[in-house]
Amino acid sequence: MNRPQTVEKMIEVVKKLPGVGPKMAERLCYHILKMSDVEAKSFVEAIQNARQKVKVCSICYNLSESDPCPICSDNTRNKELLCVVESPQDLIAVSKVKNEDYNGLYFVLGGALSPLDAIGPKDIRINQLITRLKQDSIKEVILATDMDSKGETTAVYLAQLIKPLGIKVSRLGYGMPVGGDIEYADEVTISKAIAGRKEM
Repeated sequence: MNRPQTVEKMIEVVKKLPGVGPKMAERLCYHILKMSDVEAKSFVEAIQNARQKVKVCSICYNLSESDPCPICSDNTRNKELLCVVESPQDLIAVSKVKNEDYNGLYFVLGGALSPLDAIGPKDIRINQLITRLKQDSIKEVILATDMDSKGETTAVYLAQLIKPLGIKVSRLGYGMPVGGDIEYADEVTISKAIAGRKEM
């Protein structure tokens, strides 16, 4: 390659970002290199600032600048309803629906079960979820995991653990396509999926 070693290293680092292939990494790196000093400094500062200020909420495990996060601290929310999602991105997607469609609390698992990838129950926050359900006055859990095989496996596994606690367990209903990722769904689709949830 005729690229400088520093650029080569930069491309290798950027390639590690999810969904970024070699060509995209190269484009992004050259775009960053074309930035003015002010833009580049602002870009670096934004990353460092987020890394320093953003923490994980000790209750729901969402990313936030405060602990507990604003959602867990909101006394107007329905404390008997808990929506379980795989990632903070999924939480953001679900939280965009109108309050009359969903005004409960959240829990971020931090992934989904995937035996092929050696991700088991101890690798995501299943124990923390069960502990929370035993401590709080949750009456219904909505399993809003992705509609792919990993999300389905996780939902079925969680339903088997939660039902014996006497808590209603439901799954997102129509509106979410099979194999679809929640973080890419629009508000109307998620709203319909919550409204049409089915008990498991």
